[in-house]
Amino acid sequence: MSKDLRNPLARARGLGSAKEGVGHWMTQRITALALVFLTLWFVITVLTLMHADYATARATIAKPWNAVLLIALVITMFKHAVLGLQVVIEDYVHTRWLEMTSLVLIKFIAVLAALMGVLAVLRIALGS
Repeated sequence: MSKDLRNPLARARGLGSAKEGVGHWMTQRITALALVFLTLWFVITVLTLMHADYATARATIAKPWNAVLLIALVITMFKHAVLGLQVVIEDYVHTRWLEMTSLVLIKFIAVLAALMGVLAVLRIALGS
């Protein structure tokens, strides 16, 4: 049986040597919970717009609360995806340079895609 060399407070908090395991886990759960509600709102909104014309759909998205919720959905979705992919890469990629390159690449792609999504919503909401 191996002895745990962490101090009792760190052991109680569940923090490993990286000091971020619990925070990562909690953030992933919070983003998942937020995505449940945001996705439910999004599906209901899309279903109500199914037979609407372009102008009605654009006006609906341009409403402040809808634009804010859509931006929140985009950001939360990409944040949650990065957290999930990070766990997969850390668990299954054992070559250090490939692991680091993959982590940087998915974060870069996620930030770029989230910015594109936010820009698209803002263009609709602001009418440009």
